Amino acid sequence: MKKLLHLLLGLAFVLGLSACGHRDPEVDFDKALLIGKWQEGTVFEHYYDTVFVRVLPNGDTVQANGVTWDESDDITEEEGQLFNWTLTGATLRQEHIGTFVIVPMLYTVTSLNTNELVYGDDFGTTHHFSKVE
Repeated sequence: MKKLLHLLLGLAFVLGLSACGHRDPEVDFDKALLIGKWQEGTVFEHYYDTVFVRVLPNGDTVQANGVTWDESDDITEEEGQLFNWTLTGATLRQEHIGTFVIVPMLYTVTSLNTNELVYGDDFGTTHHFSKVE
């Protein structure tokens, strides 16, 4: 009986390990679909296919290829938070540029097409954007 119990526990252990190793194939989203202006409520994100240069209020010059802003805060695109973005597979990385610091943000894209961008973070927050330009 003890041998049977050990055999069953061993089998459960092996099956448990093999289940942990199973992953769905990684989705590879088309970066070209991300280019443009997206809106979620009063929040906007604009993804550019080229880098642009902007002078910060402190006089520093920075390069970025994205910007986000919230119109409910009376902020325009020209005043928005600059970031650099990359999209690798389903991982969207935004590096937000501050005066003295760069803040990396990692998201997992679950949907990206000509009209919809959906991504979430590891904390359970999901964003649903619609393309406006």
